[in-house]
Amino acid sequence: MTSLATGSVASDIASRLAAALDPAHLEVINDSGKHAGHMGDDGTGESHFTVIVESAAFEGLSRVARQRLVNTALADLLRDRIHALAIRARAPGEAA
Repeated sequence: MTSLATGSVASDIASRLAAALDPAHLEVINDSGKHAGHMGDDGTGESHFTVIVESAAFEGLSRVARQRLVNTALADLLRDRIHALAIRARAPGEAA
């Protein structure tokens, strides 16, 4: 598994997705710097993220079902600490 997580929220995202999805590949990208001063920027520098995750758990699932699995794993973070989350979820062997 690959992870680019830094910072406490990014680390929480990575550990929760690792536990829930056992990913073959995981990237947590902090996009917060692109949104500084915009609505949803809480000043922590950890409010906007992209996750790229490859997991066998996604095999046979629709894009929406895959996103629901990610959202479920991160539910309280999405409620309390993450303003925006972009999700790229794929099963092994699918194009990036």
